[in-house]
Formats: sequence, C-alpha cells, structure tokens
Amino acid sequence: MYGTLAYEMEVSVPASVAWAIYGSLRLISITVPEFFRKIDVIKGDGGPGTILKVFFLPGSLFYSWEEEIVKVDNEKMVKATNVHTGGYLDLGFNLFQVRFEVIKKTETSCITRTTIVFDIKDGFEANASYVSILGFMDIMQAVTKYLEKTGHRCEDSNIAQPFHQFGNIFLNL
Repeated sequence: MYGTLAYEMEVSVPASVAWAIYGSLRLISITVPEFFRKIDVIKGDGGPGTILKVFFLPGSLFYSWEEEIVKVDNEKMVKATNVHTGGYLDLGFNLFQVRFEVIKKTETSCITRTTIVFDIKDGFEANASYVSILGFMDIMQAVTKYLEKTGHRCEDSNIAQPFHQFGNIFLNL
C-alpha cells in the first residue's frame, strides 16, 4: 500500500531564508530538544548520503531510527530523507520518506511543504494508522517561531492541492 501525507504553510520570508534552514543541518538545532531527545550525525555534511541517528522523546512511538538524506536540490529547494534502519521499517514499511520543499511565492514570501511518502508491505496495511503528519506540523511551527525571533512573520496557508484536504493537511492514499 502506498500513501502520502502533506502539510504546508505560507512563510513571510524569502524562499532563500527558509531554505537556509530546511535545506541544511540547521534544522537540527531548531528541533532539538523540543521534538527530539537528540540527533547524531553519523556521517556526512548534510548533503546526499548523510546518515542521521534520530532519538525520540520518551512516550514516542519509536526510541530511535536512522535516516539517510537521499536528495538535496538547492535549485528546486527540495530535500528528502529515507528511514533506512528501525522505525517504520520495523513495522512492515518498505519506504518511509520525508520531503521538505520551499516554494517561492513572492520576493518576500514562500510556501514550505512537508510530505511523507510511504509504502507498506502486504499484510501490514493496518500499520498505516501509525503514520502522522502532526509532528512535522509542529516542527514547521518551530521553524516559524525561529523566523519570528529573527524578525520575520509566518502564517498558515490554505492552498488547494490535488489531495483530500483537511485544513492544511493533505491526504492521498
């Protein structure tokens, strides 16, 4: 079974400002310790091939997993990571990918979008219920707060997408 979940926000900063966070390892310093116990860089510099060991807070579905940054496209402002050890793979998933995108809207604003792409092995379809975009929505809000602290303003956007829309959450199963 294949599925996607997505969330997006309008951010009142230039796309290059938002991409400086989403496209780099700077995202780690904004999200730890509020969302993760810690994130270790096992190898790499933030580009494709970088391996991160993510340790979750107590009470989370997982204790930890390793993920690999598989794509960083600075021109298109797209970054993708795949869980490659533990986590959702232990629940029968073939693929659990998180994509961050920054889309220029105007010279002073952009859209940030997080998309989860997953594929589940036959017989494990019920585990799709564990997939949630909510944690990534919180991360995007943390980035918003960070940008606000630096003098920028961000707000949610209700941009229509070719997905089933629930507020700013888009679901495609």
